[in-house]
Parts: sequence; structure tokens; C-alpha cells
Amino acid sequence: MIEILQWSTLAICCAAALARIPSAVRGENRSLFYIFVLATLAILLSIDGPYVAIDQLLGGTNVTNLVLRFVIFAVIFFIGLRFIRGFGADGSRRWLLGLPGGLVFGVIAAVMVVFFLMMDSSGSSAGLVAVSGRSARNAELVEYYGAAGRAYPAYVSLVLLPAMVKAVASRLPALVRAGALLLAVGGVSLALSLLFPFIPVQWQSLRFIINYGAALCFVLGLAAFWIARVRAMQPGARRSSTAK
Repeated sequence: MIEILQWSTLAICCAAALARIPSAVRGENRSLFYIFVLATLAILLSIDGPYVAIDQLLGGTNVTNLVLRFVIFAVIFFIGLRFIRGFGADGSRRWLLGLPGGLVFGVIAAVMVVFFLMMDSSGSSAGLVAVSGRSARNAELVEYYGAAGRAYPAYVSLVLLPAMVKAVASRLPALVRAGALLLAVGGVSLALSLLFPFIPVQWQSLRFIINYGAALCFVLGLAAFWIARVRAMQPGARRSSTAK
């Protein structure tokens, strides 16, 4: 089931990126194309086979996992930026683009890198499963490292959540509200990922479901905005915020 969810999410992300190529070539809304490409890369790097193959090329020290974390940071940041611009969420702008947002990102990124450097990261292992099982010290460091990696996406999601809820409850076109709802569900899922350390061992599959469920919600939500924008540009259609 987990593999099906992984590859299905990858296929959807890849399809969305490919569908955006013509518009990106024309210079239309390229940011959405870049988000889909980065999301595709993030999903690819999280799957066991591709992860191990790529990490072996990079030296077999799981630096690919660190790259993956920063790719996810970039995806969630650009999604937040796009949402703020599209919906005029000025109340969230400072917490993402201002000094507070910069400090949160800097601290979380630094802590994450420090924990990565402290662990024995040799031996390519998707999800750092083998690295965690190497010793009790490594297991703790992997847990702290993972928590830091989940903290920034959760932070951005919580910053945007009030604006997302407001958009869902607004009188915007149904497709736009559906997109906002999907982003809100994805954001809540990322916030729930902070509770991963408390999930019982027998329920570990919940981690994958929450992570990939969040990814699917974000991709489908952005796709809904894209379709709404295309409709808004048709003759006689009412212009919505997603057309900005």
C-alpha cells in the first residue's frame, strides 16, 4: 500500500509538472511549474529505490536526505508565497517573508544540519532507517533531525492556515475554495507530523499516509487553482484571485 501511495503521488506530481510545460515556455505563471517540479523531485527522493541510487552517486552518506529536506522547505515556502500573493494574505506575509520568518527558517535549518553532522550517516538508507538502527545515539539524533525537518513545513502551514480557512469560507468560485480546502488539509497534515515521535511502532505506516497525503493535497490544491485561473481567463468569465 505504501509503495502504491508513493508511486501514485510521484505520478500525479510529474503529470502536473509536464502539463505546465507549455505555459512555462510561454512565460505564464512559471512559479507553479517550479513548484510542481520541486514537488516531483521531493517525492522521487523519498522513494527507496531512487533514493539509494542517487545517494550512492553522492557518496553513500545520506546527504540525499538532507537535500530532500531543503527541497521540501523550498516547496512549502513557494506554495506559501504563491498563496499570499494570490489571496492577499497580508497578515501572513511578515511571518513568512519578514524577519520572524527568516529567523525561524535560519534556526531550524542550522539545527537540522547540526544534527545531521553529529550522526553516523554512512550507508544509504531511505528514511534513515538503517542509520537509526545503528546505535541508540544515532536513533536519538535521527529523531531530532527528523523533528527539525518537519518543523519548518509545519510552521509555514500554521502561518497560512487562518488565510486558507478564510478563503474556504469566502464567496470565491467553488474550484478556488476547493483548492484552498485541499491546501488547508495538507497544512494540517504537516502540522500533525510534529506528533510523529508519539506514534506507536505498530502504527508507523501513519507517517507515510500523513506525509504523502499532505503532498497530494498540496498538488491537487494547486492544480485546482490552475484550472480556476484558466477558466477565469476565458471570455466572459469573472476574474478570481488565482488569476493574479
